[in-house]
Amino acid sequence: MTPGIIAISVIFMLIGMVVQYRLKSKFEQYSKVPTSSGLSGREVAEKMLRDNGIYDVQVTSVPGTLTDHYNPANKTVNLSEDVYNGRNVSAAAVAAHECGHAVQHATAYSMLMLRSKIVPAVQVSSTLSPWIILAGIGFMGFGGGSPTILLVGIILFAVTTLFTLITLPVEFDASSRALAWLNTARITNTAEKENAKDALKWAALTYVVAALASVAMLVQYIMIYQGRSRD
Repeated sequence: MTPGIIAISVIFMLIGMVVQYRLKSKFEQYSKVPTSSGLSGREVAEKMLRDNGIYDVQVTSVPGTLTDHYNPANKTVNLSEDVYNGRNVSAAAVAAHECGHAVQHATAYSMLMLRSKIVPAVQVSSTLSPWIILAGIGFMGFGGGSPTILLVGIILFAVTTLFTLITLPVEFDASSRALAWLNTARITNTAEKENAKDALKWAALTYVVAALASVAMLVQYIMIYQGRSRD
C-alpha cells in the first residue's frame, strides 16, 4: 500500500469512529425520551405500513444493536430488540425509517430499484477488487509491469463506489418519508420530531462517510494508475 492510501484509510477510519460514537450516543439519548403517542417500535412500523397500504410486509425482531434493516427479498422490516419493544423517539425514528424503505420498495422508488439491480455486481467487485488492486500495485512495484491489472481492480472498485453513492439518496429519502409520516400520523410532537430528525441525521452520516471514503480511495487508485501509465 502507498502512503496516500494508508493516510486516507486512517483518516476516514477515525472519522467513521467519531460518527459511530455520536450515532450511538444520540440514539441512547433519545431512547430516554418517550413519544407522546406511546407506541412501541413494532406498533409504529405496523401502523406506517398500513397507512401506506402495505399489508405484505412482516415486522420482526432481530438480535443486536442498530441491526435494523429492511429486507426486500422476503419483505420484512427487521428491528433490533430495543427498537422493536422501545416506546421512545429513537425506536420510533428507526422503525419509521426502515418502513420508509418498505414504502420505497412498494412504490418502485427508482434509486432503490437501481441499487438492487447492481447488488450482484457489487458482491463480486467488493470481494475481488482489493486483491486485484493489491496485485496490480505489487506488480508495478516489482519491475514496472503493465498497469492493466490495476486498471481492472479500479473498474471493479468503481462499481462498489457507485453503490455507496446510490445508497445516499436511498437513505435520505427513507428518512424524509419517515419524518413526514411521524408528523402527519402524530406519532411524535414537534419537539420529538426534531429529536428524531437529529438521530436519523447521524445515521445518514455513516453512509456519507463511507461514500466519501470510497470516492477518495478511488481517486487515489486512479492517480497511481495514471502515474504508472505516464512512465
